[in-house]
Order: sequence, then structure tokens, then C-alpha cells
Amino acid sequence: MKAHPTAIVHPNAQLASSVTVGPYSLIGENVELGEDCEVMSHCVLEGRTRMGKGNRIFPYASIGLAPQDLKYRGEPTRVEVGDGNTIREFITIHRGTVEGDGMTRIGSHNLLMAYVHIAHNCRLGSHIIMANGASLAGHVEIQDHATVGAFCGIHQFCRIGAYSFLGSYSIVNQDILPYSKTSAPRPLSVLGANRLGLERRGLSTDDLKELERAFRLLTRSKLNTTQALEAIESAAFQSEHVRALVEFIRTSERGVAK
Repeated sequence: MKAHPTAIVHPNAQLASSVTVGPYSLIGENVELGEDCEVMSHCVLEGRTRMGKGNRIFPYASIGLAPQDLKYRGEPTRVEVGDGNTIREFITIHRGTVEGDGMTRIGSHNLLMAYVHIAHNCRLGSHIIMANGASLAGHVEIQDHATVGAFCGIHQFCRIGAYSFLGSYSIVNQDILPYSKTSAPRPLSVLGANRLGLERRGLSTDDLKELERAFRLLTRSKLNTTQALEAIESAAFQSEHVRALVEFIRTSERGVAK
């Protein structure tokens, strides 16, 4: 391990030999860092925090500190992060609370831009982009390949669906449909399928056509959500992505933004 002389690394921390730690950073006792992680200057990693390989942590990031939950009483909760994430300046990622599963989880190959806040018990998948200043309350789920615009505020227990694009400054208190393009300001408006983003992710032309038809039934027809789902199912769409969209809506606990 290569650590700057001004860095403070607890002797019980478990750091791979290829980890680098920059000036004035603090690595706590229960922190684990995998191969090729880079911790730049003035970072704080505390608590039971485990990170995989190849993560880059930029200056003034704070990971694994106690959650901002008045019910938290110092229980031994955790943060777990996958591989290849970019965690930019002034990001805060808090460990979980026992009210959930005791864990804040982040997948792999995510880009978290400056000033992002990820609260306790959030679950992030992989290949996610969160732009500057986006903030998650506790227990939020963001699924794979989603993009969250700058300065969005996400209410606790909401879900952001896979492949969705959420416009900047959005205030979210319901689930955001997977594959959708949703705009701000309030009230949120679903503008249909996130066609450009889905093309970039490699979805086929047939998948895109079926998703667009499904979104027209959901958001442009005069059908309510139950009727729209029945219409989608009776149309016998072949795309697995349409089936995933329907399942997302049926499992929503807060309702979906339409």
C-alpha cells in the first residue's frame, strides 16, 4: 500500500497492496479496500465499509459515517461498494440502519458526480449516473443504467427504474418508470420511452417499438393504470423489457409517476 505521510490509516484496516491513499485522508479501523483503489486527498472512510476493486474516490468524499437518522443508536451497520466506481468531490455515503437490512449498497461502474448524497439503506445497481447535487433519502432504490439529473431530490422508499432518465431539479415522491424519460419541475411528466438512452444501451429496434407502444398506453391514452396494464398484457408484447416494465408497476408500493 502507498499512503502519503500525512494520511491516517488505522492498523486494523484491510487495504490491498495496490491501494493508494492521498494526503490528509483518514481510513478507519473497519474499512476494507480492494485492489487498485485510489483514495485522493482529504477523504474520510469510516465504519464497516467494504469496497471492491478499482474505485476512485476524489477529495473531500465521506463514506461510511453514521446515518442522519435520529433513531440510529450506533448499531454495527455497513456500506458495501462494488468495483470500478467513480466517487467525486464532496460526496456523502452513509451506512445503513437496522430498520432496513443494516446495509447501504452500491454496485459497480457507477459515476457519482460532485455533492451527491446517498443516505442510509439505499440500494444502487450498476452503470448508474448521478449528476451533481442529486440527493437520495433513506431506503431509495436505483436500478441498473438509470440516469439521475443534477439536484434531484428523491423521497425515501422510492424506486428509480432501470434505464430511466430523470431530468434535473426533479422532486420525486413516487416510483420512476423503467425505460422512461421523465422531466421536471413538478408535477413530473413522463415524456415516453428514453429512446436515445435505450439505443445507446443496445436495445433492439423491436424492443424500442414495443416499449413506445406500451408507454403510449400508459401515459397518452385515457386509460387508468390498471386498464393500461390489462391492455398491455392483452396485446401479448414479446419484449422482455415490456414485461419488466409491467412487473415494476405491479410491485410499486408508492405508485408510479405518469
